Amino acid sequence: MITGTASQYFGSIVDSYDSLIRRAVPRYDEMVERLTTYLPPQARSVLELGCGTGNFSVSLSGAYPSSTLTFVDGAEEMIRTTAHRLGEDRERFTFLTSRFEDLEPGIGPFDLITSSISLHHVDDKQRLYDLLFSRLTPGGWLMFADQMRGASEEIHEINWSQWLAFCRSSGQCSPDEVQSLLDHAEAHDHYTSLQDHFTLLSGAGFTQLDCVWRNWIWGIVLARREE
Repeated sequence: MITGTASQYFGSIVDSYDSLIRRAVPRYDEMVERLTTYLPPQARSVLELGCGTGNFSVSLSGAYPSSTLTFVDGAEEMIRTTAHRLGEDRERFTFLTSRFEDLEPGIGPFDLITSSISLHHVDDKQRLYDLLFSRLTPGGWLMFADQMRGASEEIHEINWSQWLAFCRSSGQCSPDEVQSLLDHAEAHDHYTSLQDHFTLLSGAGFTQLDCVWRNWIWGIVLARREE
């Protein structure tokens, strides 16, 4: 059984996270690469929500070598790991331990806000999307990869079963790891269907909504704040 917060859970598995994420998320590297493909060619200021161990953070740093980047995670252990990977360049990088919903008012605005497999930990996504919209510059983009519900219970069950089959296949996750993932999902995850994401994003003021990649429960969503 999972106890404590999601941040405490991820902080406790920081050393095994990179191995587990690739054994528990089908086509993980492809998903990160696809998210990187859709990054805007220019962004002077970038915010990443849920940097984890810095896998996507490294791609962001490489894509925007002259930009300022702010990395946020609820787990202090993850923040330390990402800072170690990137180097604590105070001219370019800011590292914050915080819940996404609790970002301080003075943080931003950003030309790009992005996230990889983190937003499903937020229950009140309308509040989150309203906040992120307010922290974007006009013309700025929100781009995220995440776990999503199916449009119906039947579709969600198929997607969920396929994910579990992947985790349980040879060379992937141990039975204890699978149970830990299921316990974590029950305790901390709040999945939203693609249509509901679009509705909430539209309600916050976002336009140009699109889903540019999908694999079972995983997907990539783009949204823009018009100029």
